[in-house]
Amino acid sequence: MTSRYRSPESLNTLAPRRRTVVKAAAATAVLAGPLAAAIPARAAADTPAFLHGVASGDPLPDGVLLWTRVTPTPEAIPGSGLGPDTEVSWTVATDKAFTQIVAKGSTTATAASDHTVKADIRGLSPATDYWFRFSAGGADSPAARTRTAPAADAAVPNLRFGVVSCANWEAGHFSAYRHLAARGDLDAWLHLGDYIYEYGTGEYGTRDTVVRPHAPAHEILTLADYRTRHGRYKTDPDLQALHAAAPCVAIWDDHEIANDAWSGGAENHTEGAEGSYAARRDAAKQAYFEWMPVRPAIAGTTYRRLRFGKLADLSLLDLRSFRSQQAALGNGSVDDPERTLTGRAQLDWLKAGLKSSDTTWRLVGNSVMVAPFAIGSLSAELLKPLAELLGLPKEGLALNTDQWDGYTDDRRELLAHLRSNAIRNTVFLTGDIHMAWANDVPVNAGTYPLSASAATEFVVTSVTSDNLDDIVKAPEGTVSALAAPLIRAANRHVHWVDTDRHGFGVLDLTAARAQMDYYVLSDRTRADATASWARSYRTRSGTQKVERTYDPV
Repeated sequence: MTSRYRSPESLNTLAPRRRTVVKAAAATAVLAGPLAAAIPARAAADTPAFLHGVASGDPLPDGVLLWTRVTPTPEAIPGSGLGPDTEVSWTVATDKAFTQIVAKGSTTATAASDHTVKADIRGLSPATDYWFRFSAGGADSPAARTRTAPAADAAVPNLRFGVVSCANWEAGHFSAYRHLAARGDLDAWLHLGDYIYEYGTGEYGTRDTVVRPHAPAHEILTLADYRTRHGRYKTDPDLQALHAAAPCVAIWDDHEIANDAWSGGAENHTEGAEGSYAARRDAAKQAYFEWMPVRPAIAGTTYRRLRFGKLADLSLLDLRSFRSQQAALGNGSVDDPERTLTGRAQLDWLKAGLKSSDTTWRLVGNSVMVAPFAIGSLSAELLKPLAELLGLPKEGLALNTDQWDGYTDDRRELLAHLRSNAIRNTVFLTGDIHMAWANDVPVNAGTYPLSASAATEFVVTSVTSDNLDDIVKAPEGTVSALAAPLIRAANRHVHWVDTDRHGFGVLDLTAARAQMDYYVLSDRTRADATASWARSYRTRSGTQKVERTYDPV
């Protein structure tokens, strides 16, 4: 086994007021200008270039998925449909100098897949660092580091994962990614959804300041639009650095498609005026699988399971493809057993996997909060912006119907399954809310703490997307100082909530405990933002409860 690489080198998201008029020009705008903005400037030469970085993902004990995007000619920009077929080769080595090559091969990048390339490498050794790069037409991509998972039966002393969600390009810079990349100690990093946002420029929360404009400028609707937006994101140097530092494990939430997406539509989609939702959804998913280092276990979904030796397995959920329409947006009660968040097949798959697991920790990559949440006795000054952030009626509703709170029958069935089968050490890892939380997951929130806790949950805040202080335009920390005690008083299973700051998490696992270290950024609008440790919480093996710990790992 090689040593760790240590180089020095929602709550629902804020839903903007729904447009009453959809400008046809947004859907039919000439693509050349916005598309060109999605790639960095380079010499107008016919030499292939790797302008969007390289990435790896979904590590297995014997392999990993490699990804890149080649720009074969200057006009072959993302979403253009232009550019010749181009042979792209890949090389995997055990050293950064590529003197010890262990695998190589080639494939063809075509306009049909937006000149993106994936190589699913097998035959590698478990728990091992590797270096890889791509080549085309005499040009080499940057070299990147990846790492395979431990052998399925390996006794693993420690695992460490970066955890992020909710990165709005226009709201700031992706410094969180840079700080995770610089650590050099990650086995992998988890992106729990909202990797991109679908809105047009200025339409989504940026504290009234567009730090850097999207491409394309209009709301994305077509396959070309989604490809262009993914291309824009992949030009970010901090995102490229993190993808080059460790393998990514990603799921989607709603904004990879459209706000508050469900199986048959989305809040941010007007049927007819914006085309059919089915066509938009299919375009969004196609672009996602083209541009992300994700290995779909079931076509068109992101639910799948990875294993990291005997220490942990990771069940990754897709909570958009199969869900019923949100009760707040359509008809039906949150308690209706005919309504579902997961879909029957996925819930059965999750329950079976949790029951049969023989690992110490059962991690669940979960895009929306599973722990129940009641707003409680918040003042009108706090209730209104909080309701806006959650997408709730401002009169006050004691739950968020876009999360598990809106699909209580699925949650009851899952938590009852954990209790009746004595399934221990289930930890939900969650994004979406733009706040940091540390929660027990009670079987009955109304009687907690007298009722048992069936699991625990660590929720990470947003990379850049607006949180509560941004919405009310208050100094950072002031809103959380008022809101957090009231939220905790109404939700006794919540050990901590920070409503105001942006950042990332680092999850560290040993046989004895799972610990989340929460880090915050100094200023999301600055490319040179610093990061500092904020808090740490852990759950000790066998307890199903969260407790504070006073040092990061």
